[in-house]
Amino acid sequence: MPWSEKEYPTSMKNLKKVARDKAVDIANALKEKGYSDQRAIAIATEQAEKWYQDHRDQRDPFKKNKS
Repeated sequence: MPWSEKEYPTSMKNLKKVARDKAVDIANALKEKGYSDQRAIAIATEQAEKWYQDHRDQRDPFKKNKS
C-alpha cells in the first residue's frame, strides 16, 4: 500500500509538511522500483531534506510582497 499525506512512516513525522510530502512521493517511487520499505524511507527522507533546504529560501511567486 502506498503512503500518503495522512498515512506516512512514523520516522517522517518531524519533517516539515512540504518536505514530508516530497519524501512520501520519493518513497512511493522507490517502492515501485523494488526498494524495501526501510531503504525507501531512508533515501526519501535524506533526499527530501536536501530538496527542502535547496528550495525553502526561494520566494513563493504567488505570495504578496510586504513592501
